[in-house]
Amino acid sequence: MSDSQKKYISVMLIDDNEIDNLINQKMIEAADISKYIYTHTGAKSAIEFLKNIEKVEEISDKVLPDVIFLDIDMPLMDGFQFLDEFEKLSENTRNKCKIVMLTSSINPQDVNKSKKYSYVKQYINKPLSQENLEKLSI
Repeated sequence: MSDSQKKYISVMLIDDNEIDNLINQKMIEAADISKYIYTHTGAKSAIEFLKNIEKVEEISDKVLPDVIFLDIDMPLMDGFQFLDEFEKLSENTRNKCKIVMLTSSINPQDVNKSKKYSYVKQYINKPLSQENLEKLSI
C-alpha cells in the first residue's frame, strides 16, 4: 500500500511486555495500515513522548500518533493512570490521538471503566489480529 493509501500516519503501542509489543508491531506492519509505529514499554515514557511532541507545534500533527494501543496492566503507571494523564494534554493532542485499549484483561470492570473515557474508542483483547485491525473503526 502506498503511503497515501495507509489508514494512519502513525500508531503507538504502549505495553510493558516487549514480546506483546513486537507481535503487535508485526501485525500492524503486516496489515500495512500505518507509516510509523512507536513502541513504549511504559505509560510514563509514552506520556512524556506526547508532551514533548506537543511542544513542537510545527511537527506535532505529523508526529502525534493517530491511534494509541494501550495495555491496562503495567507497573509504575497503568493504562487508566495513562488515560488520566492523557486528559491533561492539549485539546489538539486529545482530538488527534484515538485510544484503543489492547489488553489481556477480560474483567468486565475494566471494560466498563474504559468506557468512561471519551478518548477510548475501542476495547480489544490481546494479541492484535489482522481481523481486529481490519475492523478498527475509529
